[in-house]
Amino acid sequence: MISTVTATTTIVAMTQVMTYSIIAVIALLTILTLKEILNTESSKNKRIRSFVEGTNVAIVPLLLVFVSIVGYKVVTVI
Repeated sequence: MISTVTATTTIVAMTQVMTYSIIAVIALLTILTLKEILNTESSKNKRIRSFVEGTNVAIVPLLLVFVSIVGYKVVTVI
């Protein structure tokens, strides 16, 4: 009885982790793309410049998540 519940919980947790990791990678790609595109316009508008400078607050944690995902995939393959 206990092993069945634990196995089900593990399967659900891994499914959720993979879903959230896909969302994190898509968010990272989107923010990096926006930063590059808006970086050319940052000299013209002060709001765009502050957005470009402030995106590092979101990029750093998402980059750490991406590195941990890649590390996990490498470890599971090896």
